[in-house]
Amino acid sequence: MAIFGRRRQNGVAPVTTKHARPRRRFGSSEPYTMMSRPTFGQWLKATWLDILTMIFLGAVGLGVYFAHPAPTRSFAVTFPSDGEVVYPQFAYPLRKEIIPIWLAALLAALIPIVVILFMQIRIRSFWDVNNAIMGLLYSLITAAVFQVFVKWLIGGLRPHFLDVCKPDLSRASNAPGVVGAGLNGVGFKQIYFTREICTGDPDEIDDSLESMPSGHATAAFAGFIFLALYLNAKLKVFSNYHPAMWKLAAVYSPVLGACLISGALTIDEFHHWYDITAGGVIGTIMAFSAYRMTYASIWDWRWNHIPLNRISGFQFGHGGEAELGDATFTRRGGWGRIKSSHTKEHHGIGGTHGVMGNSTRGAPVAPVAAHRGARGDDLV
Repeated sequence: MAIFGRRRQNGVAPVTTKHARPRRRFGSSEPYTMMSRPTFGQWLKATWLDILTMIFLGAVGLGVYFAHPAPTRSFAVTFPSDGEVVYPQFAYPLRKEIIPIWLAALLAALIPIVVILFMQIRIRSFWDVNNAIMGLLYSLITAAVFQVFVKWLIGGLRPHFLDVCKPDLSRASNAPGVVGAGLNGVGFKQIYFTREICTGDPDEIDDSLESMPSGHATAAFAGFIFLALYLNAKLKVFSNYHPAMWKLAAVYSPVLGACLISGALTIDEFHHWYDITAGGVIGTIMAFSAYRMTYASIWDWRWNHIPLNRISGFQFGHGGEAELGDATFTRRGGWGRIKSSHTKEHHGIGGTHGVMGNSTRGAPVAPVAAHRGARGDDLV
């Protein structure tokens, strides 16, 4: 069976005829089922607006990224009395990045996508892949645009700013017609200057004026926190049974990856700790927002694994009978065994009962006794 193949009902693949549904104009809201793989046209009708939005936001983000810093920042260089550097935290040497920004963004996108596709070995759902990857892109793109605007309008000095600037204080004369007139040599003891005194590479100076927030940290947390939420939902780590320890390690592995990518920026002196913190907060918020847009819940273990339909609202309280209510990777605790309401109707599968004898409409949980005699690989 193909991983993303159409789900069969009563052993028969759904048949679509030319006259089975009325023609609709492009972009109209056409109901669809989550139980089968759509045609390309059906998928495009459901996602075309998101695709255009991503392209638009990506273009805006790139434009702002390559723009010159908006504000004019003042900075101190040395004390006139003894020549001591006023702020040594801006005087670190320019070093090569341990992880370039393009690699950080690539890892934050590709690793989650590979994991999502790997999970389909058991989940086997086109719409789960669609919602997961679209949600990941929501998170990465909105986080990137958010952080480039903050960099552009607020920014800050990188730890290696003075090394890149290569300031020449003789250019700070306020004499008429001399470069550096205005805000140079101003403030208390006249120790503050603007970039007119810099003699370094203009592009490097632009970059060193846009330190906060960290783009590396934003991308890493936007991608890997989304992946952690996805793994928690599909492995049911925090749910209604005692999972194996490897699942806990799997959920926090992406968080560790985000921390390592971000922490490397303090080693190569490309960012301050507060730049990294700001980027991590932005990325985490966008990851949570994007996951909740595409899945029924974030923390509620009863249905945080269920992809949302764009047209039909999810009926909370009926998680076990919902479309893709069985879309989990784990098979432990009865998860992934209870089929959707469509499958139940065709195969005569009745509802199961969970803790305290209550119906598991809100959570597809099989009785403990159902696992007796089960094979070991079914309990993963």
